[in-house]
Amino acid sequence: MAILDKHKILETNATLLLIFSFLVVTVGGLVQIVPLFYLENTIEEVDGMRPYTPLELTGRDIYIREGCYVCHSQMVRPMRDEVERYGHYSLAAESMYDHPFQWGSKRTGPDLARVGGRYSDAWHVDHLRDPQSVVPESVMPKYDYLERTLIDGEYVGDLMRTHRFVGVPYTDEMIENAVADFEAQTDPWGDTDGLIERYGENVNVRNFDGAPGISETDALIAYMQMLGTLVDFSTFTPDASR
Repeated sequence: MAILDKHKILETNATLLLIFSFLVVTVGGLVQIVPLFYLENTIEEVDGMRPYTPLELTGRDIYIREGCYVCHSQMVRPMRDEVERYGHYSLAAESMYDHPFQWGSKRTGPDLARVGGRYSDAWHVDHLRDPQSVVPESVMPKYDYLERTLIDGEYVGDLMRTHRFVGVPYTDEMIENAVADFEAQTDPWGDTDGLIERYGENVNVRNFDGAPGISETDALIAYMQMLGTLVDFSTFTPDASR
């Protein structure tokens, strides 16, 4: 009863209630924030993660430019219905090279965090050209003009330098060979040894839109076809120490 009487004092005194509320929020905030100062890295390193290739990075910029993120999140939440539909829940490490990351809560269309490899390149071309031809109920607008817009990767090295400035580990060699790697990824009969050496075996190399030249559709599909494919979740084990 004495405790309730003391609590009544707080409830009837606005100043005291404000002071004690501030103290509770302060202590709670410190408990959450202070441990972070003693962690070298808040993102668990995961095998398989790599920076985007020049073509994928260009495709990601197109993805953002066209507002794809407005309707499609890239964040599978650790809930049963989400995992059963989209696959393993998203890891922070999968977005460690994203500036900005594509996590969000808006889904007019499905989540795309695991879309890589789920559909063929031809399906993506048809979907971008005329979404309703493959998904009749889709409200997505047509992006057929992307395949008519050819790109040469002239400034992709500058884009990579900018990303390196904010922490993406692009090497001088990667930046120096940016245009060559940009072109090599769409030419399965070309010299792709350097591209594979710099970015690893898990790089899709092919003519993504099936047409001559490198189009914005090529870059966008290259980006989407790698989403969710870098981490081998059949062998992934979360770090229990974190």
